[in-house]
Amino acid sequence: MDLASIVTLLLVICLTWLLISAAVRSISNHGKLPPGPMPLPVIGNFLQIKSSETLKSLLRLRDKYGPVFTVYFGNRPIVVLCGHEAVKEALIDKAEEFSGRKTNPTLQRTFDGYGVVFSEGERWKQLRRFSLTILRNFGMGKKTIEDRIREEAQFLLEEFHKTKEKPFDPTFTLSRAVSNVICSIVFGDRFDYEDKDFQALMKMMNDSFREMSTAWSQFYDMYASILKYFPGPHTKIYDILEDMRAYIAKRVKKNKETLDLNAPRDFIDCFLIQMEKEKGNLSSEFNTKNLELTTLNLFFAGTETVSSTLRYGFLFLMKHPEVQAKMHQEIDQVIGQNRAPNVEDRSQMPYVDAVIHEVQRVSDLIPMNVAHSVMRDTEFRGYIIPKGTEIYPMLHTVLFDPKKFKSPFAFNPENFLDENGRFKKNDAFMPFSSGKRVCLGETLARMELFLFFTTTLQRFRLKPLVDPKDIDTTPQECGFATIPPFYKLCIVPR
Repeated sequence: MDLASIVTLLLVICLTWLLISAAVRSISNHGKLPPGPMPLPVIGNFLQIKSSETLKSLLRLRDKYGPVFTVYFGNRPIVVLCGHEAVKEALIDKAEEFSGRKTNPTLQRTFDGYGVVFSEGERWKQLRRFSLTILRNFGMGKKTIEDRIREEAQFLLEEFHKTKEKPFDPTFTLSRAVSNVICSIVFGDRFDYEDKDFQALMKMMNDSFREMSTAWSQFYDMYASILKYFPGPHTKIYDILEDMRAYIAKRVKKNKETLDLNAPRDFIDCFLIQMEKEKGNLSSEFNTKNLELTTLNLFFAGTETVSSTLRYGFLFLMKHPEVQAKMHQEIDQVIGQNRAPNVEDRSQMPYVDAVIHEVQRVSDLIPMNVAHSVMRDTEFRGYIIPKGTEIYPMLHTVLFDPKKFKSPFAFNPENFLDENGRFKKNDAFMPFSSGKRVCLGETLARMELFLFFTTTLQRFRLKPLVDPKDIDTTPQECGFATIPPFYKLCIVPR
């Protein structure tokens, strides 16, 4: 071996030693974290994580390292929790410790720790308490939330009638119906489905939800510390969200000009009144930035989650016509054709309730959950997780936990029925997450899903354009969210 070869070999050995030493130092600086693949400096576990398949990559690591492990996105350690037992232990048994929040880097520029979803600490407590109170007291003596949903369901039926049994894509029809419910809360009124501003908002909403789950966005979320210095598609989400925020800012300005402190019309008015009440309070979180971003949170979450679940639900019901037929039968027996469904009917409709639960479970809408963090140094299963560490409580692994569901990867309403056909609760059913960070719109979403499904199926049959066995339920994207595939169907009067 010549001198040049010896020098090269020595350099390679030295470089390798430096890289391993840096990786070990990086790990030792992060407490006694759960096991996981050895990270490399700067790029972390780039070699083990495929950005276009983040979920699948993490599931492969779970199979190797167990239900609790650590993975590095660049230089950020992420503690991943898999299965019902681990997620429950963190989010419920240690609810306070795991109640922190981390914002996806793709969304950081917009939210920056503001708004009810992406804030934490005292700011989050003030905003969540207030938002829950307004949602619970919604209507301010006028229409209740249920009345608003039932009214909107009738507008949706009119849209379905207009299709005259011809094939159509239900994406924006369902988005507009669902969005109008949250619009009536935050803006005080619904939009006409043909309103151009409303249609533009729905397109922005749909585009941003899908954009958050692309391979590029997942790649950016992992390696933002490097990629933030370069231009690229990651700015697209920011631009869309800023356009939506600008629309909300206009509505806030309009509300300010016509505000009556004694007669609030909507969520924005209630927030403005609270801002006025706390004007002299230096620790108050009631300011314009939190108003705009909390409204955006509610508007976004209150539209895409429920409308995507309905879209997936329609697809599953066409793929399983026997399930749709049994739903029709129960609707006819309990409600009939002479009145509109109401929420009280749910307790008498175990099969319909089970189907809706199964749709939510298999839709797996936010598979990796919204990232949490620990509020202080936390002992968990013999490990020490330092304050501020990012946590991924993997909802996918809870909703498909074989210990909790007999046929986890099949669409089967029997997962929520006992041997006598009565509805059976399952504590692994947590599509809205769990613990202190559980979705604050859960009650509203459950009402919407029940009323939109039953009102539609009371009057119509969902007819696919292909043989049910040929219906493909593979999502368009699966990243931050599971995006249902685009499809067309025919809505046929019964």
